Amino acid sequence: MIASPALAQERAAEVDISETRLDAAIRALSRQASASIGFREARLAETVVRPVRGRFLASQALERMLAGTGLRARRVAPATYLIEPAPARKVAKRSRPPVPVQAVAETPTQPVEITVTASKRDVPLGSYPGGVQIVSGSEFSAADALRGTEAIEARIASVASTHLGPGRNKLFIRGIADSSFVGPTQSTVGQYWGNSRITYSAPDPNLRLYDVQSVEVLEGPQGTLYGAGSLGGVVRVVPRSPDLRSVEGAAWGGVQAVQHGQPGVDGGAVLNLPIKEDVIGLRALAFGSVEGGYIDDVRRGLDDVNRVRTLGGRAGLRVDPGDDWILDLNAVGQRIDGDDSQYAERGVGELDRASSIAQPFRNDYWLVDLVARKQWGSLELTSSLGYAGQYVFERFEGPELAEPEDPGIRPAASAATAAYSQANRISMVTGEVRLARRGANGTGWLLAASLLHNEARTNRRMEVAFGTPLTGVSNQVEEATLYGEGTLEPFRRFTVTLGGRLTHARLSGSAEDVTEAFAFRMDPTARASREETRLLPSIAAAYRATDALTLFARFQQGFRPGGIAVRREFIQRFAGDRVSTAEAGARYRSSALDVAVSVAATRWTNIQADLIDGFGFPTTANAGDGRVLSLGMISRWRPIAGLELDAALYLNDSKVTERLFITLPIEDAVFVQADRLPNVADASGRVGASYVATLADGLQLTANAYARYVGKSTLGIGPLLGRLQGDYLDTGAEVRLGNARRGISLSLGNLLDARGNRFALGSPFLIRDRDQTTPLRPRSIRLGFDANF
Repeated sequence: MIASPALAQERAAEVDISETRLDAAIRALSRQASASIGFREARLAETVVRPVRGRFLASQALERMLAGTGLRARRVAPATYLIEPAPARKVAKRSRPPVPVQAVAETPTQPVEITVTASKRDVPLGSYPGGVQIVSGSEFSAADALRGTEAIEARIASVASTHLGPGRNKLFIRGIADSSFVGPTQSTVGQYWGNSRITYSAPDPNLRLYDVQSVEVLEGPQGTLYGAGSLGGVVRVVPRSPDLRSVEGAAWGGVQAVQHGQPGVDGGAVLNLPIKEDVIGLRALAFGSVEGGYIDDVRRGLDDVNRVRTLGGRAGLRVDPGDDWILDLNAVGQRIDGDDSQYAERGVGELDRASSIAQPFRNDYWLVDLVARKQWGSLELTSSLGYAGQYVFERFEGPELAEPEDPGIRPAASAATAAYSQANRISMVTGEVRLARRGANGTGWLLAASLLHNEARTNRRMEVAFGTPLTGVSNQVEEATLYGEGTLEPFRRFTVTLGGRLTHARLSGSAEDVTEAFAFRMDPTARASREETRLLPSIAAAYRATDALTLFARFQQGFRPGGIAVRREFIQRFAGDRVSTAEAGARYRSSALDVAVSVAATRWTNIQADLIDGFGFPTTANAGDGRVLSLGMISRWRPIAGLELDAALYLNDSKVTERLFITLPIEDAVFVQADRLPNVADASGRVGASYVATLADGLQLTANAYARYVGKSTLGIGPLLGRLQGDYLDTGAEVRLGNARRGISLSLGNLLDARGNRFALGSPFLIRDRDQTTPLRPRSIRLGFDANF
């Protein structure tokens, strides 16, 4: 087997190879390192090789990848390697080999380091003092990539999400969850695409995971490195960069059938084109999908109303001007259109509801960033400038409301149906410069400065006979930040990390669509500009007891600035919140078994939460103080070549320790009665299996399956939202047959055709009177193809 054309010269490249079979690994390495790699003996294809991540020459990556396998990579021409069994006699003659391949084979428990790039200074996993999970992009099939963030949630048990609909959801990590709705509050999870922040005060745009290099999840808080909005942690997706040497491309497509619903279709293509070899390269991607609906609306006499259409693309331009500089210009765009909401009503049917109007939604997202990097040996300078924009539109069914001039009157139950719509427009500009030094065993330091400007504007409208604008709100945040981190090794195998972040934020707000005298009459101070200065210290330690076992502990904080929100027709202010987390854990890695265990205790003050007021309008307030205790366990076992089993379990215990009495601007009040934080299950777990085997005629069979249990949680904070949800089992499986160039696949979703309740809300205005649920997508099957050149 031979992969990739021979090239005249070898240069270091970003390498991301997961633990997999040799034939799959060399295909990936050939593309990433622009080298020709092959083997003659077919039996070698099933050899399981070690993962390699970082910046390496092809020869260096092969050396690490083949360690312990009894194989070697022999250079037969420039940038061309032949993999073959390593002669035993040659190993015997070496008394002190630089890389003892046979010695490694005799000690298979020796771990192979993975680099945590989300640490912003490339820390080896064995030295990283915290909870982290890394998924290689090669593990996401086209069917997985189509699901976007749901594919991450399905693989990583610590990640949870609401399920109001694609482009409308909020992510949570390890029990840090505030609310179910998307209001002016910042997310508790920092989301990043490469070097750039995806969102600030907006929902997860559910970017598709096609052609990505890796996904890293850092459990939070991550206030030192990532600042505001990383209370629960960080999800970082790293897209593949342009290859400056190889012309390559891929195409994929599929058709999907959904039991009880409409069929769907998806497809896409990617092209990598060196414009000037070794200097300029372009990588472009386009994709689209139609996901069939499966919810019937019996009142309107319509079937399968919740169809979703997605269209998007990406483009990356890389320039290597020499002298160890790299320039990357990237653009991302995606649009999601949902014909109707995703919920059902128990009193009507498992997949049915009775509504008077369509409740469509839409999410437009775009991102442009420019990143420049310069290396001087172990030093790296990174400078970035980015712009992100998002438009989110939602419509809800609700009863006709009383006129704003008389806000104390409740609407009658027989009132005519009205439509409430909300449009959020968010724009964000970020800039950052950082200088990092990498040392041995995770030592080194990082110094950085960043600026951020975010503006979020919400416009609301009640549509009865004629559209009536309601009070809207605009929030502006400007942040200036200095942060740094340093790691020392005071004695062998023990490292200590100290860090801190100093952020000065200026916040301001204004009313939309109504006079400010009316909007601010309940809280005149809400419109005044104000400033906040936050200092977030952090300390962590890691001890490598053996090459396979790491013990760690850390303390870190996170915060979110305050803002203003609409309550009914009036604007009031909510304060910033803060979390402090102490965490301890252990990580064991060997050639056959990986295990990680962590326990964390979090204190959360001034919790920002999106609630529902007495009329059903979403609003935002500080709900009180709370605490979260969590325990996480993750394992991967490779009993034989080609087979991997994984299991994970997360337990969360949350409590609102001090509740606030919330006075609303109407003659109503809400006492926050819930004792637990919303949306994150008390228990969640996953078991999975993957298998790879080589068949006749060079065909390769790849199969994987998983089952993920999501335990009980509540919809939100407060008496209206204290409804149970969760307690369901999600399942899936996929089989692919083919080779490196082409293949066909069969993907199955929700094998048990379970209903469950992922998110117990459709319209906030009807939550009192209707038992709303959001069921899992029914059993589905997708037949797909992929082709590479």
